[in-house]
Amino acid sequence: MCELEDRQVDESEIGKGYKLAKDQVIPISDDELANLPLPTAKTVEIEACLPLESIDPLRIGAGYYLMPDGQVAAKPYKLLREALGRSSRVAIAKRAWHGRERLGMLRVRDQALVLHLMYWPDEIRDPAELLPSPVDLTDDELEGTLSLIDSTTREELEGLEFHDEYTDALAQIIEAKR
Repeated sequence: MCELEDRQVDESEIGKGYKLAKDQVIPISDDELANLPLPTAKTVEIEACLPLESIDPLRIGAGYYLMPDGQVAAKPYKLLREALGRSSRVAIAKRAWHGRERLGMLRVRDQALVLHLMYWPDEIRDPAELLPSPVDLTDDELEGTLSLIDSTTREELEGLEFHDEYTDALAQIIEAKR
């Protein structure tokens, strides 16, 4: 909707732009975006390899299975998968994703490579502004909480309590209406 003209905007009237200031937008065409000189536009560029434990989990986003693009990529794919698996490391890579260069983490899962989206450091919020006011804790309170943690500790993330009940309930509604 166009708020100024109070009318629905046709898709042909919608464009892309970069907001410099509240009232200044620089228009950018699809052709200009498509021709950005990004070396990662059609590839995944590995920058480093490191142990998974050295990465803050807050920086790791959704994961996507990768597959080789044709037979020519099958050997490099398998080489990387095997080497990462034997080294017990992950690869940090750059690639173009939805019109911008993003950081990603490659890891092995079963016989496949998984690319996890990663956040740049400036995309992670500083938790200092979220912390509560200082409070005092007693040793008994801390021991009680540690006891609760011990009693709920599992070796794996499996079991009936880790079941998606929302999806089941939604499926029941859909089936009843069908």
